[in-house]
Amino acid sequence: MSVVCFGELLIDFVALESGVTVGEASGFSKAAGGAPANVAVGVARLGHPAAFMGQVGDDPFGHYLADVLSADGVNVDGLRFSPSARTGLAFVSLSADGERSFVFYRHPSADMLMTPDDVLADVIAGGRVFHFGSITLIHEPSAGATRHAVQIARDNGLLISYDPNLRLALWPSAEQARAGLLSGLEGAHIVKVSEEEIDFLADGDVSALWRPDMRLIVVTAGAGGATAYPRDGEPVHVPVPLDGIAPVDTTGAGDSFVAGLLAGIMDNPDNYMERLPSLLRFANACGALTTTQRGAIPSLPTRDQVLARLGG
Repeated sequence: MSVVCFGELLIDFVALESGVTVGEASGFSKAAGGAPANVAVGVARLGHPAAFMGQVGDDPFGHYLADVLSADGVNVDGLRFSPSARTGLAFVSLSADGERSFVFYRHPSADMLMTPDDVLADVIAGGRVFHFGSITLIHEPSAGATRHAVQIARDNGLLISYDPNLRLALWPSAEQARAGLLSGLEGAHIVKVSEEEIDFLADGDVSALWRPDMRLIVVTAGAGGATAYPRDGEPVHVPVPLDGIAPVDTTGAGDSFVAGLLAGIMDNPDNYMERLPSLLRFANACGALTTTQRGAIPSLPTRDQVLARLGG
């Protein structure tokens, strides 16, 4: 039983220098990326079966990305190749402390054109957990494809995980972004959200995010650690193990955290709510390790690396 991740898969071109804009960079390092794809690879490296479902262009970048996922053991049976649009690109510049800014090339990109008919129900039905983000909710037909995939997952009894993943520059307006991100909460069981996203969506009020089917909200605060809010129980806060960590690039750190969280749930499917402190420690370590290299997928840690970080 696998973790099935649905959404965008793209190329991140990461600036070679820190502290410059995309236009000022002398060059870029190519890295596979896209939040749900990062989660799929992260889960696979942590020792659990993972599948990715989405759409890329029928172009050299698209086939390269499929090969990257396959090399990490991710099932790509649900990956589609569009003849109508190119694979999405994102150029990433880094500040001196590793924080990022993005310039996206998707006018449209292939992931935006995925339709409900492109969703393979059998791939979803074979999973235990279904994870998705908000980027494919921005435009039709990919928004309809996303909702269709979520419904298939719900119909088959999968645990639904959602990351709002705010990228305001991709939305037509802040109002549409807020409505779109909030729509993804409906039907989700587990939500991972950053402090910035809570401020944007609910003026900092975590309780305003609860929906009827939701079981757990996890709030990440970067170097400030993570706090889990179970529906029935007290909040649990766990700091990040930062000793010896020198951030280079934070790209993919949140996705690596999600991968660690979902891997912890897969490790403890029947009692993960009772093990939230250890799940958060594991997920925090995943995120911290990912900041020590450039690019998202190239930086995602293995289980052995995480356990070594945690002292076994």
